[in-house]
Amino acid sequence: MMIQRFVPAVLLLILVVLHGQLWFGRGSIPNVSVLQHRLDEQKAANARVQQTIGQLQSEVADLKNGLATVEEKARMDLGMVKQGEIFVQLTPANQ
Repeated sequence: MMIQRFVPAVLLLILVVLHGQLWFGRGSIPNVSVLQHRLDEQKAANARVQQTIGQLQSEVADLKNGLATVEEKARMDLGMVKQGEIFVQLTPANQ
């Protein structure tokens, strides 16, 4: 007779412990939600970095394959001119 009351009490205790772990334990629903949010942020950061890497790889490939890209960079970024060329810069007239 005592065992008949003891089994449901033990089962109820196990249920309460498992339910507590679900809400407050290491693998709890709020904890998993926070980790999922951090994972999403990291994936977005990784995607931005991958895009930058892709752009840099494309630029490196262009620089390796032809002098036209190197020449364009030198002209635009460094203001270089070819031998025999004259650099002319036009500025708007003051009003």
